[in-house]
Amino acid sequence: MIDFAEYIRDVPDFPEPGIVFKDITPLLGHGDTFRASLDAIAAPYEGMQIDAVVGIEARGFIFAAPLAQRFNAGFVPVRKPGKLPWQVSGQEYALEYGTDRLEAHSDAIQPGDQVLVVDDVLATGGTGAAAVGLVRELGGQVLGFAVLIELDFLGGRRKLPDVEVHTVVHYGDD
Repeated sequence: MIDFAEYIRDVPDFPEPGIVFKDITPLLGHGDTFRASLDAIAAPYEGMQIDAVVGIEARGFIFAAPLAQRFNAGFVPVRKPGKLPWQVSGQEYALEYGTDRLEAHSDAIQPGDQVLVVDDVLATGGTGAAAVGLVRELGGQVLGFAVLIELDFLGGRRKLPDVEVHTVVHYGDD
């Protein structure tokens, strides 16, 4: 059994003072560890009908694209405004100071599609809630929200009260 936390590096004061960034590049740099992390993220969803896997910009793409291939599902990139070349639908979400927005192509998810939403980290939950809202706006049914890392002390799961959240590595208040 791989201890994924051993391959996640803490980077203090990034991207700003007081933040400890969880750097997943060492985990990604080992083929066996990366593959095992994909297995761990996918495990609860094996055998389910998944029509689309949503990846949240940008590190969510790293996990969502190979999971989409694994489940023989479509990959749907969810991006910041102005990054997608077609008609888009979007959801705004609150930041500490102001708002931001996530967008997907308006035809990327069909009504009734069974959708798995994937990101690398669940922190405060704003982007996750926006991505889930966007899937639902497009008519998709959210099967779950899967992440490699959850920063439990930030309470992001509370913004996803009606969504099953699957996390591989938890970081608490310690």
